[in-house]
Amino acid sequence: MQLTMPSLIESRIGQLSRPLALQWPGGHAGAHDAPVRLKVNDAQQLRWLASGQIGTLADAYVRGDLEIEGDLREVMEIAAELVGDPVAQGHAGLGNQLLQHLRSRWLHRQHKDAEQVRFHYDLCDDFFALWLDPMRVYSCAYFERPDMTLAQAQEAKLELICRKLQLEPGQLFLDIGAGWGGLLLWAAEHHGVHAMGITLSHDQHAHVNRLIDEKGLRDRVTMRLLDYRDLPPTARFDRIASVGMFEHVGSAQLDGYFARLQGLLKPGGLLLNHGITAGGVDNHQLGAGMGDFIDRHIFPGGELVHVSRVARSLSTSGLELLDAENLRPHYARTLWAWSTALESQLERARELTSEATVRAYRLYLAGCAVAFERGWISLHQLLASRPTGQVSDTPLRGAQSVYPFNRRHMYAAEHA
Repeated sequence: MQLTMPSLIESRIGQLSRPLALQWPGGHAGAHDAPVRLKVNDAQQLRWLASGQIGTLADAYVRGDLEIEGDLREVMEIAAELVGDPVAQGHAGLGNQLLQHLRSRWLHRQHKDAEQVRFHYDLCDDFFALWLDPMRVYSCAYFERPDMTLAQAQEAKLELICRKLQLEPGQLFLDIGAGWGGLLLWAAEHHGVHAMGITLSHDQHAHVNRLIDEKGLRDRVTMRLLDYRDLPPTARFDRIASVGMFEHVGSAQLDGYFARLQGLLKPGGLLLNHGITAGGVDNHQLGAGMGDFIDRHIFPGGELVHVSRVARSLSTSGLELLDAENLRPHYARTLWAWSTALESQLERARELTSEATVRAYRLYLAGCAVAFERGWISLHQLLASRPTGQVSDTPLRGAQSVYPFNRRHMYAAEHA
């Protein structure tokens, strides 16, 4: 016997490990006193719910076509159960992989990259300030100790990157996609480097230049509105960091991206690439409509690749991968901290942006937190070097590097 849609919905809700109250025109399902309540407006939305098309339901929520009530952690746990396995759903066949490659090439022309970056980062500085730490570090924190606050964990992350890069006074340091300047200024103030940051965001560019002047660092720190592809071909740096930026590069441009960075590094120089990576080897985004939701409302043009693909591109460009660290659980905790901060400032957030924007970011931050918790997506720091090219006079032959090939410099000293 074929189930009717209400019967199918009731069966689906009954299988959930958490109670959900669902209401639609002419019907309802679940416990009336459930802590999570969902109100949909038509039969189509019921079909999306039954089939686990969470991204499409999220679109409807942003438009105001359905309502969600309840604690977001509980909401996202229910959503995760409805989704199933979004990594497997996001796998692409050979035909779709070719289409994705062509789409990636089109999306990541320079003028398109600039438009897409500004769509997100030039939204409203004060909005981001509501839920980021005081330095506005918009990337995964590093909870070196369990009792750390978000601000402390972001400082620990900045210091970890600097230790991995072995920054020393007088070195030339490039921060690609420097954001609101957290790493750029930390490296200059705490490690004495001469630092250059680049961004495509007008708001971030203006903010960081104000900070440089306020801190009296104009003689050692510069922030430029510039695409990494437009850096002078003769420029050379001792150290390069790219934090939360290569997700905007595009899979079709990845080999060229790392080749460009390799050319900017001095022989013996070090590169740290910190970014979100795909949970599956063969998928560029999450299924169940979640990747499409983020592309429409948060990061247009963003693409994820598996860490193995990143490692291949590094090697292809002539860089040697030295160290890889997975910080996935740290990003889940970071995102929950951001989500909690935004939830405490919803009215102010609506004043600064719009109801639709606030709804999109509420789902984005909490949804991504669950995605990192469940391993649907991940976060890797990859440290690489440009070998000196000199031949060793020892029995070990090949490209040599000044890197010590141990981790003592990363973890020997506890960050204060």
